[in-house]
Amino acid sequence: MTTQVKFASKAGGELEGALAEPAGAGKVGGLVVLQEWHGVNAQMKAKCDRFAQAGYLSLAPDLYHGKVAANDEEAGKLMGQLDWGHAVAEIGDAVAHLRGHARSNGKVGVLGFCMGGALTLAASRYVEGLACAVPFYGLPTTPLDEFAKVKTPIQAHFAKVDDWAKASVAEQIQAKVKSGGGQMDLFVYDAGHAFMRDGDPGHYDADAAKLAWDRTLEFLKKHLA
Repeated sequence: MTTQVKFASKAGGELEGALAEPAGAGKVGGLVVLQEWHGVNAQMKAKCDRFAQAGYLSLAPDLYHGKVAANDEEAGKLMGQLDWGHAVAEIGDAVAHLRGHARSNGKVGVLGFCMGGALTLAASRYVEGLACAVPFYGLPTTPLDEFAKVKTPIQAHFAKVDDWAKASVAEQIQAKVKSGGGQMDLFVYDAGHAFMRDGDPGHYDADAAKLAWDRTLEFLKKHLA
């Protein structure tokens, strides 16, 4: 189970998040797990637990600072109030915390869903020293040309039926990353937005989720082990 932890912010003060540690006492890779637009809720804590069970030190930084949306309307308001540049800086703080953790092998990746997927792509450009990035169906407002500067290995997961995070735009990002010599694998699933949100029958797609999960674990093993 996750535990609530505090960690330092370069801007001053402390940040909080949900941390899940894998079994044992050995050194492992670290993974910053970025929230959907609802916040660090039970769903996101369960994702941290699942990645910990897979062997990774997993931390979901609370980018809403204690607020959790009860529905999509509230989530939209919270996301609209988010300072994305500040959030990327806090993601960098979470990365630094995991890198210095007693269980860390020094390699840290970032992975996120929906809003967290968009922030993951932004972090791949602006957070230094990432071992890898795994965005799920999220697109940042980062200018496309900026992605030509990305050197962090990316594995991206998008859906064919998604009016918010369009796979066609992800393809443009992939082209920019590759134009600069970077690596970005892009998988597009025959599913809709938020297909990884288990427990939500309106969005979850079991087949797509399993395939994406298996691909993600293989990618993380390659870059974080």
